[in-house]
Amino acid sequence: MTLAEHPGGAACPGCVAAPLAAQTAAVAGAFTDLSLPGLHCAACIRTVETGLARLPGVIAARVNLGRKQVRVHATPGIAPETLIDALSELGYAAQLIDVDTLGSTRDTHGRALLTRIAIAGFAMMNVMLLSVAIWSGAADATRAMFYWISAMITLPAIAVCGQPFYASATAALRAGRLNMDVPISVALILATAMSLFETVAGGTHAYFEAALSLTFFLLAGRYLDHRTRRAARSAAAELAALVVPRVVRQTATGRETVNLAQIAVGDIVVVLPGARIPVDGIVIDGSSRIDQSVLTGESLPVAARTGSTLIAGALNLTGLLRVRATAVGDDTTLRRMVTMIDAAETARNRYTALADRAAAIYAPLVHLLALAAFIGWMLIDGDARHAIGVAIAVLIITCPCALGLAVPAVSTAAAGALFRRGVLIKDGTALERLAQIDTVVFDKTGTLTIGQLGVGTLSGLDDTGLSILLALAQGSTHPVAQAIAAGLDAPTIAAA
Repeated sequence: MTLAEHPGGAACPGCVAAPLAAQTAAVAGAFTDLSLPGLHCAACIRTVETGLARLPGVIAARVNLGRKQVRVHATPGIAPETLIDALSELGYAAQLIDVDTLGSTRDTHGRALLTRIAIAGFAMMNVMLLSVAIWSGAADATRAMFYWISAMITLPAIAVCGQPFYASATAALRAGRLNMDVPISVALILATAMSLFETVAGGTHAYFEAALSLTFFLLAGRYLDHRTRRAARSAAAELAALVVPRVVRQTATGRETVNLAQIAVGDIVVVLPGARIPVDGIVIDGSSRIDQSVLTGESLPVAARTGSTLIAGALNLTGLLRVRATAVGDDTTLRRMVTMIDAAETARNRYTALADRAAAIYAPLVHLLALAAFIGWMLIDGDARHAIGVAIAVLIITCPCALGLAVPAVSTAAAGALFRRGVLIKDGTALERLAQIDTVVFDKTGTLTIGQLGVGTLSGLDDTGLSILLALAQGSTHPVAQAIAAGLDAPTIAAA
């Protein structure tokens, strides 16, 4: 039934839904995730997304600059090698990765901190407005009403937003130690409790806005610290993602594409040029050059021929290989490396953050000082309310909360500066330990190089010779030829 045929001239639900269903079916396809280490700016995002969108069969491409990855939505017939070649022509080296191995991209902890920051900020602004009225002269019943409204806003906000500090402080106390969150939690709880006590007793001073402001800024510092840690991606996860999720298996009846988990020891795997080796194995047919820089740090490719031993994660550069699997899954060299790196990253270390070391020394002294103030004022005037107020004031004033904000802020700024120079900070104590380093030992040349060949000084060739060399290099997939093509100034040669 068409629109004209429908009574009243209105389209029926089926007429409306059918085109939408057809449109949805038309955009159905497969997703391919590629790693792009060369991404560094917004112009790169535009170049990659636009270049991939021009390819036949590509529905959409979306770049994640933070993760240096691109997700390509394409029709099922588009091979990853086609996308990799297209990106290579755009000047970006791409690698197929298994994004599921990296784990979820959702930052649940960061989102929870941002939610608490928003709640604390909203509550702080509203209580500040009420406090302005009190500071402007509101007294008696009006002041009491504003204090009660402030209390109803502050109590649930402090209970919810202070959870990160309370949980950390509780864990530290159960372990028989003090950390930075113990005095912070004490300050937040006592500031709120003192304000509530003054409100109930009809006092003239309450400090709800101070408790909320302290919570807001400390949460901001905690979020900065979280972002710094998250920026350093896990080396174990990045290595594991090099294992390709789908492989080509050679059988008696031909070739078939299967999941990596279906490969068993003894199976024959076909590795195309530009693909990564999915298993440990021995070459039974073919010859090629293998890039093992991501695993060994060595920049020069190694030759592979019949009888050569290959390790999972290495990149096949030039020729087609048939490899008989000798180790699969968790038994491969790559997986064993991932296990060792993961164990090293999660191992407990003996270093404690500067703020926690300060708190461990400072907190007991502060608490003893507050106790002395309480006892002293009780002996002086015997007024328990006044003595409790003085003791709480001592605890709040002397709380090293500035360290809770200053240390994450400084760490974030320093980590950002190092990141722009290619250094990732993965632990909060790394910057502090740098001050103790007097000797640096590098284990291999790959640690200090980028793992790629480059063109030095060319001599003995005129413009015609350089043009011929460039044309030859651009027509070859050999790593030396690719380095020459990337190193020659094509626009200058064309202009000449």
